[in-house]
Amino acid sequence: MEITLIRHGRSSQMENHRMNSHEFKKWVEMYNHLGILEGETCSSDAKEKGISASFLLTSDLKRSIESAKSINPSANIQTDPLFRETELSIPAGNFPGMRLRPNTWAMLLRLLWLCGYSQGCESYRDAKLRAKQASLTLTSIAKEHHSAVLVGHGFFNLLIARELQKAGWIGKRKTGSKHWNANTYIS
Repeated sequence: MEITLIRHGRSSQMENHRMNSHEFKKWVEMYNHLGILEGETCSSDAKEKGISASFLLTSDLKRSIESAKSINPSANIQTDPLFRETELSIPAGNFPGMRLRPNTWAMLLRLLWLCGYSQGCESYRDAKLRAKQASLTLTSIAKEHHSAVLVGHGFFNLLIARELQKAGWIGKRKTGSKHWNANTYIS
């Protein structure tokens, strides 16, 4: 049995200017609304895994669904919010003079989230519980179909991979943050 975790393609949300926290919140909303960059092509290992699967699992976010369609245009795609990326807790207030690029905001807010700041979003603890449920769901599908392929999201794929490894699945320790990265776990 095997489970493959693939990170979605690059988002078409390409704005990269410095912004305050309110602008970053709108940037995240747009990032979640948009799909992948037009003309984006997947890696050969992602395509190989996607074409051989009887169906592809995705989150319900557009970039995940469009990536699955790019990997295998004729695939049966099954979406589930269980596989959504972990959210970032965006501060309600504005920090005067604090203007950061989106990647810097994301890194800062992810670090705060890992330290327990989760105002207005799922906590790190709850995300780990959801990842455990996702790993059990993928395991069940792999048992029934001999494999499962998820086209998901970078950080949540990492949490799922940790749960799979705790359950005895063998694969890369880290899932990687590169788009189209495909990691397979074997039981």
